[in-house]
Amino acid sequence: MRIADISQRLADLGALPVHRQRVLRHWTHALPHTRNKRQPEHWLPKAVVDALPALDAELASLVRLVSRHPAEDGSERLLLALADGQTVEAVLLQPGRIAGLCVSSQVGCAVGCGFCMTGTGGLLRQLGSAEIVAQVALARALRPVHKVVFMGMGEPAHNLDNVMEAIALLGTVGQIGHKHLVFSTVGDPRAFDHLMRLRQGDVRPALALSLHTTDAALRERLLPRAPRLTPRELIEQADAYGRASGYPVQVQWTLLAGVNDGDDEIEGLTRLLSGRAMVLNLIPWNTVDGLDFQRPSWERAAEMARVLHRRGILTKLRHSAGQDVEGGCGQLRARAAADGSTVVAAPISRRIKPAGSPAAGG
Repeated sequence: MRIADISQRLADLGALPVHRQRVLRHWTHALPHTRNKRQPEHWLPKAVVDALPALDAELASLVRLVSRHPAEDGSERLLLALADGQTVEAVLLQPGRIAGLCVSSQVGCAVGCGFCMTGTGGLLRQLGSAEIVAQVALARALRPVHKVVFMGMGEPAHNLDNVMEAIALLGTVGQIGHKHLVFSTVGDPRAFDHLMRLRQGDVRPALALSLHTTDAALRERLLPRAPRLTPRELIEQADAYGRASGYPVQVQWTLLAGVNDGDDEIEGLTRLLSGRAMVLNLIPWNTVDGLDFQRPSWERAAEMARVLHRRGILTKLRHSAGQDVEGGCGQLRARAAADGSTVVAAPISRRIKPAGSPAAGG
C-alpha cells in the first residue's frame, strides 16, 4: 500500500486536504483520532468518520510486532511481520540526544553485501510507502521517535519512489526534522540524481553513503551488485548533495578485521575526505555466524578513529546496535525462518570472502 492510496481513499470519502493531513498525522504519531469521548471527530466529514475504524484496522495490519530484543546499550531490535507474512526488522536506536529509529525499505536486498545476513537471501519484494511509515507508527507506540534512518533491510535507492514518498510524509505531518531523515545508499546514481532534483520546499533528507573501503576492487568484492562507481566518484557525488542540502554527509564504514581496518585505508580516507563536510562513522562489524569475517578489536577500531581524527577527518566510532543479542541486520529474520515461525524465501549463497582466504562454498 502507498500513502497516495490512503490519501485518495480519504478524498473519495469527501475529506479535504486539511482532513487528510490530520488523519495521517494521527497515524504517523500513533495517536487516537479523538482525545476523549466528549470530543468526537466532528472536524471530519461523516463518511470519513464512519470509515475510520476499518481504515485504522487496515493500517494497523500493515506492520505487526512479532518480537522485541532489547540490548545492553539501550537499543532495541524489532522483528516485524507484514500483512503477507513476510518479515522485516527495525531498530530503536540507543537513547541519546535524539531518539531514533532505523527502518527497512525492502524485504531482503539485491546488493548482496558479503558481510550482511540480509544480503545472503536476495530481494523478495519492495515495501510500499505505507509499510515504511507504519514501522514509525508502531515504534512511536513504544517510545518517542524524532529521527528516522533508512539503514535497515534493503537498498533505499532500489525502492526510490516509495522511500521518497515516506520521507515526504514523515518530514511534514510526521513532524520529523529534515536533517533527521537519513537516506542511506551504497551509491546508486538514480538516488543522487533524484536528491539533486529536489526543489525548494521539498523534504530534503540527509545523506548517508555506505562506502566501507577506498579500494575499488575490494569494494566490488564486498558489494558485488553495487553500481560500479569508484570510491572517489561516490564521495564526489555525495559531497555535491551535501553542499546542496546543507547537511553533512555521513560516510558509513563497517569495520572488518584484516579487510578494511588497515593503514592503507587510513591513507585512502585521508585523501578522499580531507576538506569535505562529511562525518565518518566507523562501525565494528556485528558478528554473523556463518559469514567469513571477523569483528576487529575495540582497541584497533579506537586507534583508527584517533588517527583519522588527528588528520582532520571528523570520525565517530559507533557501537553496532544489538551485538549482545545477535541482532545484526537480517539475523532476527533468519532465526525466525529457521524456527519456521515466519514466511521467507529460501536463502541463496552470496558470500564474499576477504582477500587471501579460500573461496566461499556454493
